Amino acid sequence: MTERTYRALFLCTGNSAHSQMAEALTNVLSQGRIQAYSAGSRPSGYVQPLALKLIGDFGYPTARLRSKSWDEFSTPESPAMDFVITVCDNAAGEVCPVWPGQPILTHWGVPDPAQTPDDPTAFKSAWLTLRRRVDLLLALPLEKLDRLAQEQQLRKIAHES
Repeated sequence: MTERTYRALFLCTGNSAHSQMAEALTNVLSQGRIQAYSAGSRPSGYVQPLALKLIGDFGYPTARLRSKSWDEFSTPESPAMDFVITVCDNAAGEVCPVWPGQPILTHWGVPDPAQTPDDPTAFKSAWLTLRRRVDLLLALPLEKLDRLAQEQQLRKIAHES
């Protein structure tokens, strides 16, 4: 039996730093088990240079990373997400679009390194937090959990790391 591929959308307001990191981490570490995307409610139009540098320095691909609106993922033609995860408190407090596929919604608050765009330590700290959370996500036996259990486990991740 072939494992299904899950889809995750990581959201923040500007889609310029930590949501980009979460997308890159998930796409590489999941080895195809989870297809990750990122978007923002008010995209900045660019990926923070220090975020791109950090992602690249860790050996993750950066060529496809771009700042994009969450509107790209809220149309009937958009791929249905299994999980929509906000990574910044601002995005978590906004009214989100209706997502196709009725995904599980959760919040993994991470301090936004874009608030201090010249501080490599802030970017590395966000990266490490997101890495721990993505590792916990990937350790879940998603295919063996029902929807409620998946939701509980995704929410628990935010408090374990």
